[in-house]
Amino acid sequence: MEIFRHDVNIDWMGKTKYFLVLSLVLLVLGVSSWIRKGSLEYGIDFKGGTVVYVRFASEPPVDQLRQGLTQGGLGQSVIQRISGLADADANEVVIYLPQEGEGTEALDAGKAAIVGALRATLGGGEAGKQDFNATTEAALAEVLVRRDPLALGADAGDRYTQLARQLIAFRDRDARGVIQNFDQFQAVPATPAVIAALRENFYASPFAVVNVEIVGPKVGADLRRQAVLVTLYALGGMLIYIAFRFEWVYGAAAVLAVFHDVVITLGLFSLLGFEVSLTVIAALLTLVGYSMNDSIVIFDRIRENLRLMRREPFAVIVNRSINQTLSRTILTSGLTFLTVLVLFLMGGQVLRSFSFALVVGILIGTYSSFGIAAPLVVAWSRWRGPGAGIVTGSAAGTKARAGESQSRLAPAGRR
Repeated sequence: MEIFRHDVNIDWMGKTKYFLVLSLVLLVLGVSSWIRKGSLEYGIDFKGGTVVYVRFASEPPVDQLRQGLTQGGLGQSVIQRISGLADADANEVVIYLPQEGEGTEALDAGKAAIVGALRATLGGGEAGKQDFNATTEAALAEVLVRRDPLALGADAGDRYTQLARQLIAFRDRDARGVIQNFDQFQAVPATPAVIAALRENFYASPFAVVNVEIVGPKVGADLRRQAVLVTLYALGGMLIYIAFRFEWVYGAAAVLAVFHDVVITLGLFSLLGFEVSLTVIAALLTLVGYSMNDSIVIFDRIRENLRLMRREPFAVIVNRSINQTLSRTILTSGLTFLTVLVLFLMGGQVLRSFSFALVVGILIGTYSSFGIAAPLVVAWSRWRGPGAGIVTGSAAGTKARAGESQSRLAPAGRR
């Protein structure tokens, strides 16, 4: 399938200076932001700290929560509203508290501080009662067995365990984790005696802690180091492969272009304030492979055209090769870009950084294949000449004609 019915004749190498200016502007903006801020905005995976996911029955009062956290001595915490496709996600917030101190105790204290500030802000706590939205199936069954609201006697353990399982399932599935009123359990169905026992022993908090993620600072530092090493190993392996498959100049150009893609993407992360997490590293590695694949397609077409266009200058052959693969580039990159763009726009806050890396990566990676990698090979050829490891069109024609002449002059017995 091709987009263009007629041959495209775009002088890509003649526009190299525009590509270089665009790359230079993006690099300067990103690196300047990076230097000004001191570092990238690392997520919980790399920086260490406590992340608490909180769900509400209705729209969360973000401003009130932020004010309550500040009053509770957690002014350094960050709160973000989650906006996703599911209705339940629309009523969730993520609260991030940077790591303070060392050890598990400090991390557990961070979680307790966040939950305590939320309860002080939103209320709902009652002395001597448990939070039903935070209780477990075993704890609920233990309370029901002790109170025995159904008067089942000493052998009612299994019955109350089953009832507790039904109540917790209703809370997590039907009420989406947040019970607002115990009368909701009439749909289970639960008898008035059971509901009365729940009211006597529990209270319904206006929020529920859905998940807690805790990462220590040493683990975060190790993950940062490993992420850098993984990216460098990937680049090194690709350099070796392309140098073996084509020429080392092609491999160096492709690796420099991919390194250019990664630096620009991270610079935009710093400029726009996106967090770098483990999922973002996965997106960057995907970008590395995607950009490298596009460069290899162009290099392979250049190698084919070197045999067919022996008398043409190398820059003309490169232009022709890029134009011949342009339909393929637009189809593959365009469709992939549309997919990740939808993910970025509608995937919610949790996937925002990951999808942003893919959106930027596909754009920059596609552009760098013909705007950076190919011009680097042409520049090397012009600087070092035909004998620099690249068999240009004119050199290929000379070698081919020399081989044919030697073949005609050789004795018949030696052919």
